[in-house]
Amino acid sequence: MCTIHLQVHIGRNVRTNIVLDEELVQEALAATGARTKREVVHLALQELVRSRQKKDLLNLAGRIRFRQGFDHKTMRKLRE
Repeated sequence: MCTIHLQVHIGRNVRTNIVLDEELVQEALAATGARTKREVVHLALQELVRSRQKKDLLNLAGRIRFRQGFDHKTMRKLRE
């Protein structure tokens, strides 16, 4: 286990001390290419939020009705 001083950016800076599993931190550093523990924690927080937001969208599946003739594939191409 390792203890790090962490600065999290969520609208404003928040400083906190947390205890992390050193092996897990090393795995995360290797998997992400992050250079610091702070960076890997920030990436993990971003991924958690993104993952939960996707889950919320999946809950809408089948509940949204599109207008007749709507072509989602064409709209997807316009975003590229």
